[in-house]
Amino acid sequence: MSRIPVYLLLSTALLAGCGPREEYVRPDPPLPLAWPEAGGPDQASRGRPPASIGWREFFPDTKLKGLIALALENNRDLRLGIARLQEARAQYGLAEADRLPTVNLVGSTSASRVSGSLTSSAAQDTRRSDLNISLLSFELDFWGRLASLSDAARASYLATEAGQQASRLSLIAEVANAYFSVLEAEERRAITLATQAAWEQTVEVTKSGREFGAATKLDVLLVEGALASSRVELAAIERQRSNALNALNLLVGTTVVAVPVGEPLRMQRMKVAIAAGIPAATLMQRPDIIAAEQRLIAAHANIAAVRAAFFPRLVLTAGLGLASPALATLFNSSSQSWNFQPSISLPLFDGGRSAGNLDVAVARRDVAVADYEKTIQQAFREVADLLAAQTTYAAQRAANEALATAREERAQAIRARYRAGAATLLEVLDATRAFHESQQSLVQVQRAQLSSAAQLFKALGGGEG
Repeated sequence: MSRIPVYLLLSTALLAGCGPREEYVRPDPPLPLAWPEAGGPDQASRGRPPASIGWREFFPDTKLKGLIALALENNRDLRLGIARLQEARAQYGLAEADRLPTVNLVGSTSASRVSGSLTSSAAQDTRRSDLNISLLSFELDFWGRLASLSDAARASYLATEAGQQASRLSLIAEVANAYFSVLEAEERRAITLATQAAWEQTVEVTKSGREFGAATKLDVLLVEGALASSRVELAAIERQRSNALNALNLLVGTTVVAVPVGEPLRMQRMKVAIAAGIPAATLMQRPDIIAAEQRLIAAHANIAAVRAAFFPRLVLTAGLGLASPALATLFNSSSQSWNFQPSISLPLFDGGRSAGNLDVAVARRDVAVADYEKTIQQAFREVADLLAAQTTYAAQRAANEALATAREERAQAIRARYRAGAATLLEVLDATRAFHESQQSLVQVQRAQLSSAAQLFKALGGGEG
């Protein structure tokens, strides 16, 4: 008889989880087959999966690599994401544990005496020793309720993990953008300082010329106004530089006292530019899209778990052990004991609670589908915009370079004419100001092009390493 519960436990365990469960089917992504832009920044990399391109390979600047490594180690938002990932992993472990029986080894001994005044005979002594292996409330998962809850927990964990990867990519792109902004501020500051020094020299020359009648008071006011304008611009650039440095410090997670400036903007080249030749379906490997799909899978699994609440639940409680009135005889063959207590429950009336829970689960699944499709559409638009930006920024940069060269030559020619007395000071001021503006604009376009490339790396789900 002592073998009966073991046989029953094994038999019922084999039946657990045999209920049918609806398979998850991925919705057709609302995604075109190709990008609207046919060209790309580097046709040599056509067709290479973005996930195979690590940030160390994508960003060649050694100083930038060091800052990204610091950020990945120290950024507080990233640490928060890691903690949430550990929490999700633990929740999945708890859901998995619910599918397994809880078995405890329990030993106890007791002794008691009943007073003779309470009985018709002498006082009664009672002693008992027990040693049991107990199976506590193990639910037989015929309808897949626990399995579905486990699937939902696993999908939630994977969604959190993908979200953490998306956060890492975003951090890498943001650090690169902040670094390029610092470089931009540094270069614009240098240009403005050089222009300011030239205006200071021109003011001194003009004032000296007025003493000898070679310049008028209006000439002095013109050059002093140009000098004051350059000082106003320098103050604004200094503020932008400070803001960019503060943003970089926040992202890196530690104070960068002096930013290690690497190559200038005009020399920055992404060694591996991600081109538009890859298929649009590559977007499905983006971490944020993976996270959205895992949330959809979790919502789908929750529907199956809620549906299982409409069916009977069978719970087993069993035990196998030894019981004896004396500890010395506990392990005798006659001391064996066992118990087996299956229970079944079937919901008959719950005021519509089960149906309401199912409606909520279905609605959340529909929300997850819409969120999944919206995430894909937003990702496609983001990549399409950035691919277009790469093409247009390249053309804009080339035009700015030609414009800066032309204005520089014009400024030099007008200065030569001014020294020969064939041009006015106003013409010199206008040509110099135009050249200065073209230099500043060129630096801004260079920074925008690099920032766009960094965002494209993130948008296409570039690799981690």
